[in-house]
Amino acid sequence: MAPAPLSHWTVGCLNRKESALRCSPSSGGGNGGDGDDGGDSGGDGGDSGGDGGRDDGDDGGGGDGGQLFRFARNSEKAMTTLARWRASQAGVSLKDRDRRPYLASDCDNLQEAEKWRRQIIGEISRKVAQIQNAGLGEFKLRDLNDEINKLLREKGHWEDRIKELGGPDYWKTGPKMLDNDGKEVPGNRGYKYFGAAKDLPGVRELFEQEPPPPPRKNRAELMKDIDADYYGCRDEDDGIIVPLEVEAEKAAVRAKVHEWKEKQNKVKTGQMTEEEAQGKEEEPLFPSSSLDEADEDMVEVSRLNPAIDDSEQQCFVAHVPVPSQKEIEEALVQRRKMELIQRYASDALQEEEMEAKNMIGV
Repeated sequence: MAPAPLSHWTVGCLNRKESALRCSPSSGGGNGGDGDDGGDSGGDGGDSGGDGGRDDGDDGGGGDGGQLFRFARNSEKAMTTLARWRASQAGVSLKDRDRRPYLASDCDNLQEAEKWRRQIIGEISRKVAQIQNAGLGEFKLRDLNDEINKLLREKGHWEDRIKELGGPDYWKTGPKMLDNDGKEVPGNRGYKYFGAAKDLPGVRELFEQEPPPPPRKNRAELMKDIDADYYGCRDEDDGIIVPLEVEAEKAAVRAKVHEWKEKQNKVKTGQMTEEEAQGKEEEPLFPSSSLDEADEDMVEVSRLNPAIDDSEQQCFVAHVPVPSQKEIEEALVQRRKMELIQRYASDALQEEEMEAKNMIGV
C-alpha cells in the first residue's frame, strides 16, 4: 500500500524544522515552543499574511522565531555549534583568527596590515580619551601613558610594514593628530606625555624651562642712562662725603707733620742725615737710560736717512744756558718738596723750618 501524500501543513512543519536545525537553536523555535507548536503558530501567521506556511514554509517560520531567523546576524551565525565545529575541524580558532600579529613582519597582506593599523589607531584614541581624566590616580595615568607610547611605536612598525608591502607612506601623508596631542620632554626624544600625565609630580618640573637671560644692551643703550651722577660730579651735593673728606685730610696732614717732625729731630740729634730724612727720591718721568736709548734710535734713523744727516750738519748757537739732566731732576725734586710742604705744613711750621735752616746754615 502506497504511503499517503503529505499535506501542505506537514511539509511546512518539516521545512521549518530543517531551517531551525541549520541556524542557531535560539533563532528557530521562537515563542512557539517545540516544532509542532511553531508550525501551528507559523500556519496562523501564514494565514494572516496571505498564503502563510502553505505557500512558503521558510517565511512562515513561527511567530517571533521566524523574525529572529530572518534577521540573524553574521556574528550570531558564526557562534553556532556547527560553525565552531567546522572551525575546529579546520584547525583554526576564531580568537586566533582575529588576533593581531605580535610582529608586523609576520603579516604579508597589505589589507590586513591596513586593518591592524586602523585597530591600533582606535585603541590609541580610546586611551588618549581616558587619560584626560585626572581623577584616575597617578599609577593608572602612568600605565595609560606607557600603553599609549607602546601603541605609537607599534603603529610606526605597521606603517613601515605597509610601506614595504607597497602601500602608502603614512610617515609623510598620514595625519599627525595623535602624535601632536603628546608633549616630549626636552632631551628625551620618543617618549611623550598625554593629557593629565603632563601634570603628574616629577613630570611638571621637566617641562618647566628656565627663564631666558636678559638681553644684553648695546653701547647706545648703556650711554642713554649715563648722567653727571655716573661721573661723580654731584657726589658732594648730599652733604655727607665732604665732612668725611675733611676729617680724612686733617688726619693725613697730622700724620705727615708728625712724621716730618720725627725726621727733623733725628737729623738734629745726628741719628739721620738730611738725605735719609728726605727719603727716596721719586723716579723721573723719563729716566736717563730711556733718553739714551731714544738718542741711539735717532742716530740710527739719521744714519739711514741722508736728508736728516744733511739737516743735522748745520750748527746752531744757543743764546740761553740749557740746564743739564741732573739740574732738571734736582729742580723737579725741589718743586715737588715745596708743593708737599705748602699742602701739609702750616705757616708757623714753615717759619720754624726756615729758622732751623738758618741755624744750620743751609
